[in-house]
Amino acid sequence: MDLYIVLGIERAATLNDIKRAYKRLARKCHPDINPGDRLAAQQFRQIADAYETLSDPDRRRQYDAAGRVIEAVTPVAFGFDGFDFSVSANGSAASTFRDLFSEVLAAPFASGQPLRGTDVYVGLTLTLEQACVGGSDAVTLTRHERCATCAGLGQLRVSERRCGACQGTGAVRSARGHMVFSKPCPNCRGTGALSAMPCTSCHGRQTELRAETVRVQIPPGVNSGDQLRISGKGHAGRNGGDSGDLILNVQVAPHSIFRRDGDDLGVNVPVAVHEAALGAKIDVPSIDGQPARVRVPPGTQSGQRFRLRERGMPSLRGTTRGDLIVEVRIVLPPVLDERSKDLLREFGRINAGDVRRATVDVEGRS
Repeated sequence: MDLYIVLGIERAATLNDIKRAYKRLARKCHPDINPGDRLAAQQFRQIADAYETLSDPDRRRQYDAAGRVIEAVTPVAFGFDGFDFSVSANGSAASTFRDLFSEVLAAPFASGQPLRGTDVYVGLTLTLEQACVGGSDAVTLTRHERCATCAGLGQLRVSERRCGACQGTGAVRSARGHMVFSKPCPNCRGTGALSAMPCTSCHGRQTELRAETVRVQIPPGVNSGDQLRISGKGHAGRNGGDSGDLILNVQVAPHSIFRRDGDDLGVNVPVAVHEAALGAKIDVPSIDGQPARVRVPPGTQSGQRFRLRERGMPSLRGTTRGDLIVEVRIVLPPVLDERSKDLLREFGRINAGDVRRATVDVEGRS
């Protein structure tokens, strides 16, 4: 039996060529992929023997010189417990030391550790009035909850039977090249017997999707970009782990009248010419619906601002409120009758040039 022909490589093949050929053929002829196929098991044994010899530089030189396999001396123990340095046909097809040690050093039954559920993120859009007064709102979401059939265990109790994965031995064997080792069976956790079966409702996932409507409390003063956290209303945990949280991403819709700047609100108020010139007290809208009034002094110009203390939005940081900033917009009334026109002409003649001088004075001071 020519070992080079077994692996399908040339005699000048490099070590990487040998490894690639071994991986390809081992996956194809592995007994786990060909259960009950005696020919595949025999071919796998030949492939493993060929790789064992040709991947070792000394044994390969001896083989090339003698034309036959030279029996290897008893392998030196590396000091790793659980390794069997004989060839087995019941191992995995992988052959790298990286794969070997990552599997050996992996924590057993890590899947049984409690895992916290992930958070659920839901958008919540509010009107400015809702953000001002707060209160409660209903949010509908779909989340993973613990399976009602198996109570989140992922399995149902059944009569005890032999584990099919390890054939009742409680251990499974794996091969990496010429090294074979055993580890506790992950299917039965090393007991060799099964007393449970996957849940028929959640199929072992421990959770199932359900739609739910949750009442949430909205604190007064929330703003766009704020997040509200409701503990325990996220996805259910696994293996008894805590549930995640429900995170509400708040967005406050733009208002048709008010502009928001932090806790302050801004509003434009139309003022007639005579009110701006002579002064007046005018009513202004407020977000909470309570009456608000601002005094416009004589000579008020369009664009001037007046501040009403603590008539804005509630603050999340305390009991204070923001302010309401009232900006004056002088509005000219429609002039339809001759009497009004005559009065405006008379007003213009009396104050000719005053408007321009006032504009220059204002720009000079600004």
